[in-house]
Amino acid sequence: MSKWIHAAKTGDLKPGEAKIIAAGDREIALFNVNGQFHAIDNLCPHRGGPLGDGVLEGNVVICPWHGWRFDVTSGKSPVMPVVSVEKFEVAVEGDDVKVKVN
Repeated sequence: MSKWIHAAKTGDLKPGEAKIIAAGDREIALFNVNGQFHAIDNLCPHRGGPLGDGVLEGNVVICPWHGWRFDVTSGKSPVMPVVSVEKFEVAVEGDDVKVKVN
């Protein structure tokens, strides 16, 4: 069953910043892209690198371990479209940022 979890306050992340949040036994990377919040699985499928610690260029995060790239708005790789990470629904209520997890 899906549920919404508190991920951050809107003021916690400036545009271009990311935060790693715990959601049960997994980690989710939350990004602020020009005032819009997006959430994807924190683990890069290549070698498990922490995407939330990567560099954000526009709406693409670059894995800090080996440079794999993922569009945080879709979870898909712009280089290899068959490769993706899970994308999570995000909602902003007031100054609360919430992520929907299973």
